[in-house]
Amino acid sequence: KQGKVRAIGISNFSVEQAVNLAEFNDVTPQINQIEINPFQQQTNNIQALRDEGISLEAWAPFAEGKNDIFTNPVLTKIGDKYGKSVAQVILRWLIEQDIVVLAKSVKPERMRQNLAVFDFELTDDDKVQIATLNDGESQFFSHADPKMIKWMAGRRLEV
Repeated sequence: KQGKVRAIGISNFSVEQAVNLAEFNDVTPQINQIEINPFQQQTNNIQALRDEGISLEAWAPFAEGKNDIFTNPVLTKIGDKYGKSVAQVILRWLIEQDIVVLAKSVKPERMRQNLAVFDFELTDDDKVQIATLNDGESQFFSHADPKMIKWMAGRRLEV
């Protein structure tokens, strides 16, 4: 109300939590950072958050390499078709869904690859194939588990 904050972002909020926050306060979050990757696609949650005017940002877009994502046959086949890596296919898939994605890398070559995703587009068939990878489960932990929430809330960063 004092004009010091123009927008807020949230992380790991369920649709219900985000709506609750927006309805009982004077501000709607602009973005919710949630786990989105080919194995945890969150299609229904993405649409529900968008319906509330909240943009999405993907954390762990590469599932931190879990489930052999970088050698996944479906993603590899799509990448081969365009001369792209699996990581580039995943980034393109997220960008085409209008999901903000930040891919961490300390290697200059991978940084260049991560930016080289605007010279191809996925077909509807590519997207259908990627949709088959969705198991609807977090690759890490449940954000709805009270024990996990308490553990996360109790963590302290050593700065």
